[in-house]
Amino acid sequence: MEKEGSGYDKIYATLLSMGKPLPHPQEMGDRVKVSIEKRIIKQEVIQFMEKAHSEFQLRTKEIISLGLIAQNTSLTAIKFSRILGLDQPNAIRDWLGRLIDLDLLKQRGKTKGTIYFVKPELLKQLAFKGQTDLKNIEPHRLRALILEDLKIYKESAIGEIQERIGKEIPIRSIRSQLVNLLNARKIVKSGERKGTKYFIDENL
Repeated sequence: MEKEGSGYDKIYATLLSMGKPLPHPQEMGDRVKVSIEKRIIKQEVIQFMEKAHSEFQLRTKEIISLGLIAQNTSLTAIKFSRILGLDQPNAIRDWLGRLIDLDLLKQRGKTKGTIYFVKPELLKQLAFKGQTDLKNIEPHRLRALILEDLKIYKESAIGEIQERIGKEIPIRSIRSQLVNLLNARKIVKSGERKGTKYFIDENL
């Protein structure tokens, strides 16, 4: 059995620290072939990981976890577990180690719906110049964005709203905030299911 910091753990940590994708193992009869790509997914991850490790002396599993999440901007608990093949209840906590306590990672949601992401303020401090997206937009900001969109484009389906404000925003997040806006009587809707349209009623 390989101890932490050797074997595949070491390969994963090294590749993720270099901004590269994970290795691809293949079973071939009496041997296992491991393919390692030369390409770098995100050049900026290299600088980020170097600075984070230098400041906090990260452990191997922490390097792997932070590298995965930094490359993907954010990961759900389910996807994180699937990538690393985790099937034990406390496995995620073991892999994340001190990352949340050190304030390197943030989490939102509960149980299987938990989303892990790198703290935006930290990315700015460490000069992490990754591609900006809206995956982790805060709920109140998303509501404001939806309202501003409906003020301009009037009656719209949820897919049309997502297309305009940011295709990277999960549709479930937009749907959740539309429900909140409906409950707060900020917007109204017409139609049902796929034909549902949302708009701002000037009489409200």
